[in-house]
Amino acid sequence: MSEKAEPIVIGKFGAVYGIKGWLKVHSYTDDAESIFAYKPLLMKSKGQFQEVNLADWKRHGNGFVAKIVGFDVREDAQALVGLELLVDSNKLPKLEEDYYWRDVVGCQVKTDSGYDLGVVTEMMETGSNDVLVVKANPNDAFGQKERLIPFIDKQVISSVDITSKLIQVNWEPDF
Repeated sequence: MSEKAEPIVIGKFGAVYGIKGWLKVHSYTDDAESIFAYKPLLMKSKGQFQEVNLADWKRHGNGFVAKIVGFDVREDAQALVGLELLVDSNKLPKLEEDYYWRDVVGCQVKTDSGYDLGVVTEMMETGSNDVLVVKANPNDAFGQKERLIPFIDKQVISSVDITSKLIQVNWEPDF
């Protein structure tokens, strides 16, 4: 039995480029150009997922621009500005020994000494380190509502067990 794939955001449309309906594309994939290899590429507009039919794409400066089938003038393409680009999660490459950031969301976070810090609600990118955003338990002994824990492997992050949904950290609960 195959599990239902959920769409995952891998980029978004930026500003309109030129007068013929081209749009800037912001890619969130590690290899930015690989966003164009995913099929089908989806966008969500007015609560509905629609397939994105690319007529063409090209590098432009440090980014990319794309031409979408049926959007031939600037005014039509303007309606797509800001829409997220998604792909079904089952289209993402399988990782042998690693995991996607989306896999850590929902994981329980405990200190190496066993104190329950809460649950990861999101990952936040910063200039230096990615950060776990951890919602504290309602009865947290230290009165914390949320903790921001830097994702520094082996220094702060002791272990990540995606199967058990548990992250062990070298972190003080009152910090």
